[in-house]
Amino acid sequence: MSNVKNAVVQRFKEICSERNIKPNELANLSGVTPSTVYSLFSEDRNNVSITTIKILCDGLGITLGQFFSTDKFDDLEQEIK
Repeated sequence: MSNVKNAVVQRFKEICSERNIKPNELANLSGVTPSTVYSLFSEDRNNVSITTIKILCDGLGITLGQFFSTDKFDDLEQEIK
């Protein structure tokens, strides 16, 4: 799993844990299928679209800025070596 993808998944899990929201509930709040959320959380999937992140953030009632405003993303290593 890429560092960015891992950070995105961990951030969603963190927010859901804080709000006591299960993956199925996140899907319902966001208007997506549960398989979309489970696919995002899957280690087999390496990438996630910004559109999917935005839709899930909308369901959580947060902005992309609020989602990405964490050290998780500031501390990622450079992707270009």
